[in-house]
Amino acid sequence: MEGSLSTVRLGVLDVGSNTVHLLIVDAYHGAAPVATASHKLELRLAEHVDANGSIDRPGVDSLIDFVREACEFAQEEGAETLLAFATSAIRDAPNGRAVLKKVQQASGVEVAVLSGDDEARTTFLAVRRWFGWSSGELFVADIGGGSLELALGADEEPAIGLSLPLGAGRLTRQFGKDGDLDLKGLQAMKRFVEDEVGTVVDEFAEQELVRHFVATSKSFRQLARINGAPPSSEGHHITRLLKRSGLDGMAERLIDMSMDERAKLPGVSRGRVQQLPAAAVIAESVMNAFGIDAFELCPWALREGMILQYLDAMPVQHHRA
Repeated sequence: MEGSLSTVRLGVLDVGSNTVHLLIVDAYHGAAPVATASHKLELRLAEHVDANGSIDRPGVDSLIDFVREACEFAQEEGAETLLAFATSAIRDAPNGRAVLKKVQQASGVEVAVLSGDDEARTTFLAVRRWFGWSSGELFVADIGGGSLELALGADEEPAIGLSLPLGAGRLTRQFGKDGDLDLKGLQAMKRFVEDEVGTVVDEFAEQELVRHFVATSKSFRQLARINGAPPSSEGHHITRLLKRSGLDGMAERLIDMSMDERAKLPGVSRGRVQQLPAAAVIAESVMNAFGIDAFELCPWALREGMILQYLDAMPVQHHRA
């Protein structure tokens, strides 16, 4: 008789704007991936750029070193396959493809570059699988270091999925001075973000039918924790909300705080304190533009979506007991 489905151990390498993160998971088709190990580096690749926006030599060297480390780590953990992908930092850099060619030559790892739309759609798949069909039509928002992804739909493939250059790190660099924002910079940022989000509102004309507004990403999780959402120690399956009312004036309060004070806020990691005001601006602008009173947080995002896509493409194999 047939037993359980065959389990594979995967390594998922996410080359992001803030962090390069390797996640090791056990997974099989039709089940939730289970993380077994993690290895990451806050490389801040988007800050390793020259005047032309190209990734500089120190950034390239650090990325190559970490990918080599990640390969060794994945092998030690028994990963059978390594899925590697890059998002906006590589996508936007004029030399991004050349950088990944150097990474492949040095490590043997081929890193795929996701388009912004692919990023939005893959994240949407993860959210759909997490909440299931009973959640109805989903509106999904994800704030990254370099971009903001938005998606809407009633199926596993969203009706619309798009990306805007509104990442928390990107905006902090654009409107801040040496990575720090003042009130003048914050107000300019707010106007810019509101205008950019406003350009896509009409594309989501059916959004009034949405039954479930969902946010995912570390930025949203930190904002929710500051506003009283339960910590991660209470598990994935507890409801966590980010209410629009909790964002009112938050960005202004954050820029009045020192970096040390921000780092002491609930759920805030030291590496993200500079970007926190920008994250608050982005979240509030999206909620205002689409009339969203509250987002529910989803623990799954792009990495889990990539895993699910990989498993969906595999032939379903059983082993016999």
